[in-house]
Amino acid sequence: MPSLSALNAPHVVVDWGTTSFRAVLLAADGTQRDRIETGDGIQFVEKGSFETRLLTLLAPWLSAEGALDIVLVGMVTSRNGWIEVPYVPCPCAVEDLAKGTITRTLANGSRAILLPGITDPARAPFPDVMRGEETQIVGFGLDRDATLVLPGTHSKWARVAGGRISGFRTFVTGEFFALLTQHSFIARAAAGSESAGEDMGAFERGIVDGAPEGAEGDAMLSLVFAARTGMLAGKLAPGDIRDYVSGLLIAQEFRQARNCGFFARGERIGIVGNDGLNRRYAIVARHFGLDVMDGSDHAAIDGARQILAAAKGDLT
Repeated sequence: MPSLSALNAPHVVVDWGTTSFRAVLLAADGTQRDRIETGDGIQFVEKGSFETRLLTLLAPWLSAEGALDIVLVGMVTSRNGWIEVPYVPCPCAVEDLAKGTITRTLANGSRAILLPGITDPARAPFPDVMRGEETQIVGFGLDRDATLVLPGTHSKWARVAGGRISGFRTFVTGEFFALLTQHSFIARAAAGSESAGEDMGAFERGIVDGAPEGAEGDAMLSLVFAARTGMLAGKLAPGDIRDYVSGLLIAQEFRQARNCGFFARGERIGIVGNDGLNRRYAIVARHFGLDVMDGSDHAAIDGARQILAAAKGDLT
């Protein structure tokens, strides 16, 4: 049975997404030694050239260290990426994720260890999916029951129960924000104010306007138009629009997550991630009467290492 070298020697964890490439060089004990972050997302890599691009991006480390174990998470393991790794269905434990890994030996002798994403077959109308966020959930901890939100382009709400990821749901809040602020009437209204500083007052006003109770709060497609009518009424300035819409949409995400049964007022939720949205999500969470547990900035790395530890001799 092959031994697991990844956790007793220097190794690399790579989060390779659609638009970005992030890699961390770790010592055997998990201490971060170096970091690389580029715009080499999978959408910019031609099929058949993933291995070459990976070895090129990691060349400084590979030159200094020799062959390394390289753990890959994120969209690189999707159908549009390098090697498609089948989803592991929820509910799932660390051991289930470990069994779903796929390994490949690279041209320089390094071993690529590709981790699976997960799917929630209970979602309607179709099963939900995630790739990459599951390592953050594992890194946050499966030892206690919790509701977690992972902010991002495709925000994830997940439940941890009985030592497993029991289910999750995706809200495309970040992508909707980008569409509205770049390609809609809102983009035209905010034109020229892109360089304006952060306006948390406008953000908090968006929270209030995006979270009314009753039928008014259900009318999301109508509420979005407030970004225009607020300007016409002289209540919003062009520089307010982006932060106002951000508050409006995140508040709507929380409202819908609550309606889907993810939380109730007075409960505690975890916020996990490191893309700069955590602070905004914490503000909205408190507006909804929630206590917040902050996840570690290293949750993804910690989770990947836990999955590797569980894999043991399953890696080949």
